[in-house]
Amino acid sequence: METILVTGGAGFIGSNFIRYTQNKFPDVKIVNIDLLTYAGNEANLENLPSPHMHLFIHDDICNQIVVESLLRENKITKIIHFAAETHVDRSLKEPKVFLKSNVYGTFHLLEAAKKVWLDEGLNQTNDVRFHHISTDEVYGSLSKQDPAFTEDTPYSPNSPYAASKASSDHLVRSYYKSFGLPVTISNCSNNYGPYQFPEKLIPFTIFNALMDKPIPIYGDGQQIRDWLYVEDHCEAMWHVILNGTVGESYNIGGDNQPANLDIVRSICDIIDIKTNRPTPCSSLITHINDRPGHDRRYAMNIQKIKTHLGWKPKNNIQTGLEKTVEWYLGNQTWLLNIAQNAEFKKWVKKNYQMRGSK
Repeated sequence: METILVTGGAGFIGSNFIRYTQNKFPDVKIVNIDLLTYAGNEANLENLPSPHMHLFIHDDICNQIVVESLLRENKITKIIHFAAETHVDRSLKEPKVFLKSNVYGTFHLLEAAKKVWLDEGLNQTNDVRFHHISTDEVYGSLSKQDPAFTEDTPYSPNSPYAASKASSDHLVRSYYKSFGLPVTISNCSNNYGPYQFPEKLIPFTIFNALMDKPIPIYGDGQQIRDWLYVEDHCEAMWHVILNGTVGESYNIGGDNQPANLDIVRSICDIIDIKTNRPTPCSSLITHINDRPGHDRRYAMNIQKIKTHLGWKPKNNIQTGLEKTVEWYLGNQTWLLNIAQNAEFKKWVKKNYQMRGSK
């Protein structure tokens, strides 16, 4: 039986990864450390497939002593590092929080792994691995004519969030080059699916449609993203963790490039059909002033992971959106518990309602 450490496992992607792992690898024990900041939610961990194989630790990854103890006591052989602040809009208002979580948090994890696995020589096997989850936003922005990001695209972050993730990527690479720590990195595109905190575009659109509230669209809505269904991402990460080359990075994307406005319209069409709405929810779409420094386009070239590791996404954008809408329709209590929180309401007002119509 192998034991892995998942950081940020009460968040969106982390909790989906834990569910996916327990379904696919039932003999893997998971130690999950999460500080439970605003986007971390213990409700995301309810009804796990194998709760007896999951140990939750409410603590900060910056607490290096705790992390070292977890590695020793549980004989951890893999660290899967999700824990991060991830929302661009929040990084524009509170960049210091992103530096602490994304840069210093990653540093303390790397130090703990180096000390326990390398310096002390504990739990070291050929399967030891530090896997770091990053983002396509470290590469910057593309025009419509530019080729998609590859693993060799120079970093050019345009927000405090992207800059903090770029910094953590460089730290991870440096611990491989300088100390021989066995690492892999994956840079993913925009994830969506069950349990996503409703500040992000897709769940926020679903929530507002269900509540008959305006659905805000930044600027002209023609910002282009590569959308990745979260379960496909979980599968891709395991391909990298198990078979990826140490020291390498892998782009993971959904192989699609719809504009944000098209995504919102597709969600509205799905909701109209599934809820028999008397009026189309697309009538709720409202254009607001754009986000400062908003990247125009992201696109991921995923040829490396396709060719080297044999992975490709199973869900196209339509099937993924249908699954996502169905989950939120079936879990409206989960959604309402978050969206009715006073802090969340304050954030929505500050970020959207006070931005003004376009």
